[in-house]
Amino acid sequence: MEANKILSADILDLVFEGRNKEYGAYHLRKTYNKRIWIALAITAGVAALLFVYFFIVQSLESNKTAAIEVKEVVLEDIKQEEEKKNEPPPPPPPPKVEPPKVEMTKFTPPKIVKDEEVKKEDIPPEVEKLEDTKIDVVSQEGVKDVGIAAPPVVDEGKKVVEAPKVEDENKVFEKVEVEAEFPGGLSAWARYLQRNLNNNTPIENGAPPGSYTVMVQFIVDKQGGISDVKALTSHGYGMEEEAVRAIKRGPKWTPAIQNGRNVNAYRKQPITFVVAEE
Repeated sequence: MEANKILSADILDLVFEGRNKEYGAYHLRKTYNKRIWIALAITAGVAALLFVYFFIVQSLESNKTAAIEVKEVVLEDIKQEEEKKNEPPPPPPPPKVEPPKVEMTKFTPPKIVKDEEVKKEDIPPEVEKLEDTKIDVVSQEGVKDVGIAAPPVVDEGKKVVEAPKVEDENKVFEKVEVEAEFPGGLSAWARYLQRNLNNNTPIENGAPPGSYTVMVQFIVDKQGGISDVKALTSHGYGMEEEAVRAIKRGPKWTPAIQNGRNVNAYRKQPITFVVAEE
């Protein structure tokens, strides 16, 4: 290196004097400061972006309305209302018919006594008076004896026996001796609904916070099948439709029993959706 350039030369130029500067080491050392500043600038930019991001997120969280969540479904077991049996009233007892009193004439056997000893009531009646009266030991006023017959006596063993009433095989009972049951009992029924109900239905449809009890009625037939599933309430927000859908897709039940045989029976199930405000 020339003497007049030594004072103004960079230390790298002095170190790499007479060496291959195109190899790379020289270039790396020459641009070291520039690369440091670029790295610091990138780091500062990323940090600034992160700071702005977290600031925006915090601002949104503070202005965000309370989140709505649906808690687990609450099942209530209700007792079916007892079905009142329409038993026919007992027939009224037949009126007691008493035979009319028949006129009776006292007849005293004749005795041979003196005329002054004869009493008026002991005088035998005339034969004409005995033709339409009955003879007895006392006299009694009444209707003439014209062959009045006593009321007929009904023989209890000869009464007409009514045939037993045949119930409609397709009748749907509201109250039975043994109610229809989900396989595994009430706890299994609750687990089934919790697994198959979409708890987010009220949120997805914009339901406000509150408690909503959906009442669903359905029929369990004699084979245990589910039919005629319908909601008896109308809260909206898709809750009735969701409850009906979950019950329809369920398995067969154990049918209800009445008088020792399987029958069709109604079943009602309340399902409560609780939408809470945090």
